[in-house]
Amino acid sequence: MFTSQTSMQTSSFQDSIDVEEKDTDYDNEEMGYNQKIQLNCYYTIYLYQGTSLTLVDSSLPVEAEPELRCYISRRLSKGALLGGMGNIAAVELSVPEAAVGCYCCLLEQERSPEQPDADGNGYVICLMGGSEKGLNLFRLELDKYVQGLQSSLQTPELVNLETEIRPYLSMWYEESVMHIHRVVQMVQGSISFLLHAALSHIHVEVTNADDRTKADVARFIKAAGLQGLVQEDTTTASLYKASEALTDLVIDCSTSPPTLSNTVSNRFCDDWIQAFLNAAERCNPFLLRQILENFKLKAIQDMNSLKRFIRQAESSHYALFRCCQFLQGCGNGDVLLQNAHAEHRGLPEACSIIRVLDEFLSEQQAQG
Repeated sequence: MFTSQTSMQTSSFQDSIDVEEKDTDYDNEEMGYNQKIQLNCYYTIYLYQGTSLTLVDSSLPVEAEPELRCYISRRLSKGALLGGMGNIAAVELSVPEAAVGCYCCLLEQERSPEQPDADGNGYVICLMGGSEKGLNLFRLELDKYVQGLQSSLQTPELVNLETEIRPYLSMWYEESVMHIHRVVQMVQGSISFLLHAALSHIHVEVTNADDRTKADVARFIKAAGLQGLVQEDTTTASLYKASEALTDLVIDCSTSPPTLSNTVSNRFCDDWIQAFLNAAERCNPFLLRQILENFKLKAIQDMNSLKRFIRQAESSHYALFRCCQFLQGCGNGDVLLQNAHAEHRGLPEACSIIRVLDEFLSEQQAQG
């Protein structure tokens, strides 16, 4: 029975890692896309007053912009664009890709004392590139990036169009989509140490690096972590308290490639290295994000499995044996038990089982 169970676990894990071979949409949207030729991406900004759209600036081909304007007008007439909330869809335009993913967001202007009831006025920001499926993976990043433009849109004349707004919009793809790719390219096979740090709530310090590199690493750690997905706030606090005893992971960027110290990984994180490297080599940020999401999903599934085994082990020695077998086979036992300690704090029976599992895992590690 355990052989069958282990086989199923292995199959499920391999399915998670093999996303790049099963899901070809991310490659089809980027044919010929490599390290030297980036994916075509575009932006457009419209002034929205009442029911009319006025073009402010666009990087789209001349023939494609009116097509986009018609599409946005239809969306607005249907009430499909809400202030401050991004909307992503596939749009057919006169561009080389024919159909592209389009992120649209209405940034409403602050109401003035003279017009407290003014409604529907503002700017519509459109960011286009890749596919609808690809952009959906970066929805949170795109929302945050567009909101960062709000303060630059307060002057009606937009005298800062060339100095602030256009440069900002031109960098949307680099800043909102490519950060995961830059981190993987930078650390290469050491990516497993960052993955482990993210799951373990270990602080990562980046030294001798510019601000963008530090921000990229911080965003990668946040994207790879499980905060808000598997624990309540009190449990998260417990996890951070438990991680205080662990040493910070340090990335020294004074060398190329960077030097990492205080590194910790496990078999689970190591098994994902090649999938990340393959996607990075193909310069495919959408595939990289999907792999990262699959990594998190697999970690969550294993955490849920361990919680189920622990509940069963409270009344069954056989279930306790299954817990041990599971921890030995998953390769992520240290991370799972760290989370289990935090989630079962205050439950004496569960804590006693977790102590037994801790001892078992320590013995296994001591034996190599």
